[in-house]
Amino acid sequence: MDFGVKLMNGNDKKEEAPILLNGDVDEDVVEVNGIDEGSKSPTDKTLTDAFPSDRIKRKAKRLTKHLVKDTTNGSGPIVTAARHMKNSRKPRNGFGRGLPKKGGAGGKGTWGAYGSELNSVAALDYKDPNYDSESLDNGDIHLEAIIPEMTDDEIQKNVESIILEYFEHGDAGEVIAALEEMNVGQKKHKTIVIAVEAAMDHKPSHREMTSVLISEFMEGVVTSEDVAKAFEILLGNLPDLILDAPDAATILGNFIARAVADDCISVGLVHSWKDMAPNEHAKAALTHAEVLLADKIAMLRLHNVWGVGGGGQPVRALSKRISMLLKEYLSSNDATEAGRCLRELEVPHFHHELVYEAIVMALESMQESVEDAICRLLKSLFNSCLVTPDQMLRGFVRVFEDLPDICIDLPPAYSLIDRFVTKAQRHGCITDEVVRQVPIRGRKRFVSEGDGGKVKEDTL
Repeated sequence: MDFGVKLMNGNDKKEEAPILLNGDVDEDVVEVNGIDEGSKSPTDKTLTDAFPSDRIKRKAKRLTKHLVKDTTNGSGPIVTAARHMKNSRKPRNGFGRGLPKKGGAGGKGTWGAYGSELNSVAALDYKDPNYDSESLDNGDIHLEAIIPEMTDDEIQKNVESIILEYFEHGDAGEVIAALEEMNVGQKKHKTIVIAVEAAMDHKPSHREMTSVLISEFMEGVVTSEDVAKAFEILLGNLPDLILDAPDAATILGNFIARAVADDCISVGLVHSWKDMAPNEHAKAALTHAEVLLADKIAMLRLHNVWGVGGGGQPVRALSKRISMLLKEYLSSNDATEAGRCLRELEVPHFHHELVYEAIVMALESMQESVEDAICRLLKSLFNSCLVTPDQMLRGFVRVFEDLPDICIDLPPAYSLIDRFVTKAQRHGCITDEVVRQVPIRGRKRFVSEGDGGKVKEDTL
């Protein structure tokens, strides 16, 4: 009865059930309302049913080992209460640093991961409040590369370098490709102006290349109006061009006549320009062009208005021009003018012909004054690197090889060549290698009539 009274009064304290290390509760020692359920006897169960308790019976929660702290004491394990885990961000699996899941992008109502707004799909419906009318994904905006139009100074700088390179390689297609990459706008005529002005300061072969380039431009780069506008500007600039090129009026007249022959401009345009010539030099250039265009035979020869230069000339024509050059030098003794004329021939591979002709001319004259003049000419050409040592050597060797034939018309040729080589060596225009190759004529011993046909023996 006393035991039953204790239950009714509720004075007996309820002891907490011990929690094992694995988080389970030892059900063998759990007491309910102060009664050890594991050790109840049939009599106790009957008493309990007879005196029910008003308190709510609750079972102990099954906790995991990660949520409790285990401490040991000398007498045995002491179990503490579970940690308060409300608002804890640590995962239940024991891994992680307590950071937000998925970088803040996991769950409803979150801001999302950093930079996620950049990957969002733009609204394509114009009624959508997020629709961007300037977006490139709408399909109504197309981007194209735009090259800004070049200024006059930029055109002058770039086109001039292209033209000078063209004079070296002679490829008109490469020039056209380079100009197509430049945005000159409505200033295409300036390319022709720059090309003609550059050609005036160069050789006739470069002027021929410029005329060919203008005709190539007509295939899609420029129009007839652009060519006409370019020549009008050049006619107006003639007073300034003559300061650098005294024969600029004649050169421009040749360009205009050649442009008419290549169907770049019309003949009637040339006549109209003459009536409105801006200056006297322009009128002289147009008059020269009309003279070339008036003659039908000259009209057919306009393709060679700049002459045939370089290696395209016949060998006989080159030899004749070199001979005339040497005769003019002997009359004037102007080595600088002779060098300029030789440079205009544009045949550096044929300069040994000049050396050969000069030596033969000196031998045939049989005068020391002519030999000295030829030596001075060869020295001037050698020092200016106009005639290379290789060309000089080849010219002398050619004379040495032809001495037997030269000796037929000029018996003292061997003695004369010996004297000329000595003077040339003294002037410094030949090397010791040339001197060692000078041929020496051997003396022959002939049979006398009174010796009976026997050859005389040499006596010391």
